[in-house]
Amino acid sequence: MTASRPQPRPGVLDIAPYVPGKSTAPGVAKVFKLSSNETPLGPSSATIEAYRSVAAHLEDYPDGAATELREAIGGVFGLDPARIVCGAGSDDLLNLLARAFLADGDEAIHTMHGFLVYPIATMGTGAKPVVVPEKNFTADVDAILAAVTPKTKIVFLANPNNPTGTYLPFDEVRRLHRGLPPDVLLVLDAAYAEYVRRNDYEAGIELVATSENVVMCRTFSKIYGLAAVRLGWLYGPAHIVDALNRIRGPFNVNAPAIAAGVAAIKDAAHVERAREHNAKWLPWVSTELERLGLKVTPSVANFVLIHFPDAKGRTAKEADAFLTKRGLILRQVGAYRLPNALRMTIGSEEANRLVVQALKDFLGTAA
Repeated sequence: MTASRPQPRPGVLDIAPYVPGKSTAPGVAKVFKLSSNETPLGPSSATIEAYRSVAAHLEDYPDGAATELREAIGGVFGLDPARIVCGAGSDDLLNLLARAFLADGDEAIHTMHGFLVYPIATMGTGAKPVVVPEKNFTADVDAILAAVTPKTKIVFLANPNNPTGTYLPFDEVRRLHRGLPPDVLLVLDAAYAEYVRRNDYEAGIELVATSENVVMCRTFSKIYGLAAVRLGWLYGPAHIVDALNRIRGPFNVNAPAIAAGVAAIKDAAHVERAREHNAKWLPWVSTELERLGLKVTPSVANFVLIHFPDAKGRTAKEADAFLTKRGLILRQVGAYRLPNALRMTIGSEEANRLVVQALKDFLGTAA
């Protein structure tokens, strides 16, 4: 029987759409949005000025190769600009990788609490997402390697991971890479790399430089404060970059984003201020929440995962409703298989203190 209207390819309607963190609290005058891991410092003044400078020429197409931006990134990180691809956020790049390297019947691996875009990108190509368990809310190299089959074509690894805030030491990442067949692509999603202050962590640049089957994705949405313009970049082997450039949109990065990105990547002082703010308030928030009797997964990023008791009056859902009434917006993470937890972005001093006080009130008044 002929379908009465166009039908999407098999599997598309099985995809659970990505639902961003909420940003409003109806009836509340002042809202603190701590649901999307945005930096409380915002972009630097130089970045804002660079963005504005493009406004007089919005009739012009941007440079389709984002040459100036790739050269700026290369200069800061010591990378060959020819091996960099820029995109409309790292989400764009993750989808490009899936389109280029997955086909019907292939498999792509991600961990139990990994970024929700991984299964979406995978299923959109007709491939199958394979979910592997984590250990203590952290990626488990042995579990990933055990899940590899002849159908495996990509392994997605968020390091640090969102929403858990955990990370793999780079010796473990190297062990994972050594255990993968050479035709399997390892995608290192390092969206929060700039926040990590651990001696045993690396974002993946050296591994990419010395391998044929590893790429590293980064974003301007977090520490650089450019979530609104959608800007990300990828560093990979020449043959992978060539494949991506054949299928990406010819102008997939807009001109204001390019200008803002160039300014942002060069403003090391602003990035350091954001790092220092996070280094001060991440441990403070974690400690204060634990003093309330809540379990907090140790985080190296700019957010914390807060676990709530499975008891009436004290659940994550009830805590979220309580916080929302006070204009404090955290992220529900049930879609990440964490139904009784909330993720909190490290915000301004005022926001951080208000959340701690609100949760103290919530736990104190809960039945």
